Amino acid sequence: MDILTHGLLGGTLAQSCSRKSETRAATAIGFLAALLADADALIHSATDPLLVLEYHRQFTHSLIFIPFGALLVTLILWPAFKAFGRPLGFRRIYLYALLGCATSGLLDACTSYGTHLLWPFTDERIAWSIVPIFDPLFSLILGAAMLAGLRWRKTLPARIGLLLAAAYLSVGWLQHQRAEEAMRATAALRGHEAEKLTVKPTMGNLLLWRSIYRSGGVYYVDAVRVGPGGAAQIYPGNTVRAFDLSRDLPALSSASVLHQDIRRFDFFSDGYLALHPEDPGLLGDVRYAMLPTSTRPLWGIRLDMQHPEAHAQFETSRQMSREEIGQFIGILRGVD
Repeated sequence: MDILTHGLLGGTLAQSCSRKSETRAATAIGFLAALLADADALIHSATDPLLVLEYHRQFTHSLIFIPFGALLVTLILWPAFKAFGRPLGFRRIYLYALLGCATSGLLDACTSYGTHLLWPFTDERIAWSIVPIFDPLFSLILGAAMLAGLRWRKTLPARIGLLLAAAYLSVGWLQHQRAEEAMRATAALRGHEAEKLTVKPTMGNLLLWRSIYRSGGVYYVDAVRVGPGGAAQIYPGNTVRAFDLSRDLPALSSASVLHQDIRRFDFFSDGYLALHPEDPGLLGDVRYAMLPTSTRPLWGIRLDMQHPEAHAQFETSRQMSREEIGQFIGILRGVD
């Protein structure tokens, strides 16, 4: 989730459990504590572009990190509160920091990116895919609740906001189920056995979903719109052949750095790999694209076969043409 929404959720949760005299301090502590997990973005290497992918949403987002993260935030903020003469003890600061830290990993697990929520007990990247990585309505609910609580110094607005936010996530879960059922039925009508299927909400809404499933070594990408009533609308998209390391790069040594980087990127992408349809030198993550029916990946790694001992470069492409923007809006509106 975006960093602002993380702060809003952490601040609102801390505010909902605060004393009236501590409302503002609790909100600030919870807001700041919720941002700590995303400090993992600072872990990077100038020579190894994939290092940041390995550590993003890793140990700082795990459940076991929460009490330690809260302690770190408390040790930083406690001297500041003492310096400004704020009557807030170490235990109270730790409580609000704990509440703020507790939200980060769980909120990110609600998106489709993948979060190491149970690290170090398992390397599984948990992705419930019930809310977009950026959702203005979800953020607005939390922001309005937090500001109302600060204005009146009451916990009730924060608690109402949290209930509404939970209800919104529940709607996301229901929409996810509807989209997945619709796509399984569509795959069956096509005579395909979906060996692997993922549906994820598109940016900023819970109406339009991107579906990717694998059948017979091919990825089928479609958009599915699940409105408040009636049957789901399926918008058939493109197809792309699934990447096979031994078939597509038979000359690449398994001991090479590039081979290892492909394996690392495969783990990050949950196995959804395919060569870019317009750039065969780019190995992309099929799960993400700017247009929900497109197989042009949002990001990927450059396959430099001339330098297999060098780390693969990570590349992103977030450009949309005016025509593609029009297509996205039309599908979102449910136009045939």
